[in-house]
Amino acid sequence: MSEPATQKKIAIDIVSDAVCPWCFIGKRNLEAALADLPGVSPEIHWRPYQLDPTIPPEGVDRRAYLARKFGSRVSEVYGRVTEAGAAAGIPFAFETIGRSPNTLDAHRLIRWSWSAGKQDAIVERLFRDFFIEGKDIGDRNVLIAAARDCGMDTDVVAKLLDGDSDKDEVRAEIASAQDLGVTGVPFFILNGKYALPGAQPPDVLKRSIERAISRTEAEEFAAK
Repeated sequence: MSEPATQKKIAIDIVSDAVCPWCFIGKRNLEAALADLPGVSPEIHWRPYQLDPTIPPEGVDRRAYLARKFGSRVSEVYGRVTEAGAAAGIPFAFETIGRSPNTLDAHRLIRWSWSAGKQDAIVERLFRDFFIEGKDIGDRNVLIAAARDCGMDTDVVAKLLDGDSDKDEVRAEIASAQDLGVTGVPFFILNGKYALPGAQPPDVLKRSIERAISRTEAEEFAAK
């Protein structure tokens, strides 16, 4: 029996907000791209971004918020998102969302989930909770339930959420992304140097990943 081919590694950082539907679509498109790259072993790290940090901790009424943000274009904007979501296999249920949350606590949970090895599961859960179940992911009980169901220590998570742990770190990371020129999400960073903005189609992500791997290998070879 022949030896299995060596897996090619790539680091993928994804700057995202848990209330960004295009970020959910971007996640699905990345999964599709990676499914077509069986020889690639990715290390995926979700990074924070807040589309609207001015939303108060308790959140705001969703319909009023969207009316202020988009005016008469709400149906048009979300019609396009619904269509793109369906193509990616996401049954968006925007009508179930009652409140637009502040996502700082959600990002804190995502940050903690990295060290627990549960980040993909938490990100997936929060996207589903918000966009499909219509849950308020600014509610700490919702976040604790997500942590529990994804295998995290809920006692630790509850204590951390009760305090200010990592709030400054999350804000600093968002500021760093903005300093790099990130103005919208999702924003993919491949191997720490190759940027790809937007919810790109799977084939574009696939080609970009392949190019990033090839360039990194060439750079490493040249440095020897």
